[in-house]
Amino acid sequence: ESEVRTDGEAPSDSEIKPDPGVPSTVDDTPEVLNKALSGMSSRWKNWWVRGILTLAMISFFFIIIYLGPMVLMMIVLCVQIKCFHEIIMIGYSVYHSYHLPWFRTLSWYFLLCVNYFFYGETVTDYFSALVQREEPLRILSKYHRFISFTLYLTGFCMFVLSLVKKHYRLQFYMFGWTHVTLLIVVTQSHLIIHNLFEGMIWFIVPISCVICNDIMAYMFGFFFGRTPLIKLSPKKTWEGFIGGFFATVVFGLLLSYVMAGWRYFVCPVEFNNDSNRFEVDCEPSDLFQLQDYTLPSVLQSLIGWETVRIYPFQIHSVALSAFASLIGPFGGFFASGFKRAFKIKDFANTIPGHGGIMDRFDCQYLMATFVNVYIGSFIRGPNPSRVMQQLLALRLDQQLHIFNTLRAHLIDKGLLSANQEATAA
Repeated sequence: ESEVRTDGEAPSDSEIKPDPGVPSTVDDTPEVLNKALSGMSSRWKNWWVRGILTLAMISFFFIIIYLGPMVLMMIVLCVQIKCFHEIIMIGYSVYHSYHLPWFRTLSWYFLLCVNYFFYGETVTDYFSALVQREEPLRILSKYHRFISFTLYLTGFCMFVLSLVKKHYRLQFYMFGWTHVTLLIVVTQSHLIIHNLFEGMIWFIVPISCVICNDIMAYMFGFFFGRTPLIKLSPKKTWEGFIGGFFATVVFGLLLSYVMAGWRYFVCPVEFNNDSNRFEVDCEPSDLFQLQDYTLPSVLQSLIGWETVRIYPFQIHSVALSAFASLIGPFGGFFASGFKRAFKIKDFANTIPGHGGIMDRFDCQYLMATFVNVYIGSFIRGPNPSRVMQQLLALRLDQQLHIFNTLRAHLIDKGLLSANQEATAA
């Protein structure tokens, strides 16, 4: 409830209630489901609603995968904007009565600035040939960081000009709220896009593992859960946590085996300058070639196999599945603590039975960061095509200097003899 003084002024920071009112979540279950499930208990009704909507979301996920990487990137952007909106609206609902000047305008302005910076970096990295071909893009790319800083500095100055007496502390609090939201949502959503460019398998498998863990932990907890796991989420149980872990590891191994055999999933997503479109075609790396592995003696005695033929990526999928099962849920616990702090059940009521988009992606963002760090630490190597694009963007004298340096290096290593060089000349 808002407080208004008799003199017409809003209360100062010292008079802010520690527990302001937040709009409660309403039941937005479709009427057709309410009628069909009217005879069930609330526990089983919620089970069926969550199950039906989960199948619908999984079907939608398959459709956007079929539509290709460009649609996937657009979906990631839409999800990012919706998650940002849900978190910012909680802050606005909590402090709505104070009518802070420019709060919502500046929040969306900073979102625009951060997206401009990250997407500009992505275009420069992955579309360098297109950027060098178009003069306006080349200018924007050259001064991209300066433009980004200028845009952010403009927002910073606008914030300072918007400061109002008696509300300084609250306005700085909301300034921090916006920037932490940008850090959690926008930064990590761009890591998802970077993972996608490494190959769609690095996008699909981690997301699918989180989804599988969420579903299987719910199923095991629903039917076998007895022991509470953490106070932040009273419905989470050890039975669901452990059952979800083993189910997710098995699921990750099977999904990785199926996807590793398809070039569409394993090849890096690259932009073809000639056709002006994304292409997913390459000779699969050793990571996606079947290899024989000798099993430990303990497993040999148990299953009777001495070797097993799998893709090396499946070994990495165990690490991805384990993280999705053991550490990923802490993203959900973090979100639960945030919601409890403001006494709300869900971030929004966008998806019946599931809450808001942020409720579904609280673990995905943590997973995306891990995958990006994992690729950079254990997988990614020099990209010849990107190096070639950067070389072609240099001046002719710079290209000639690099050619002479590389030629001298190859001769020194014995890979190119002086006679071969003279013959080639």
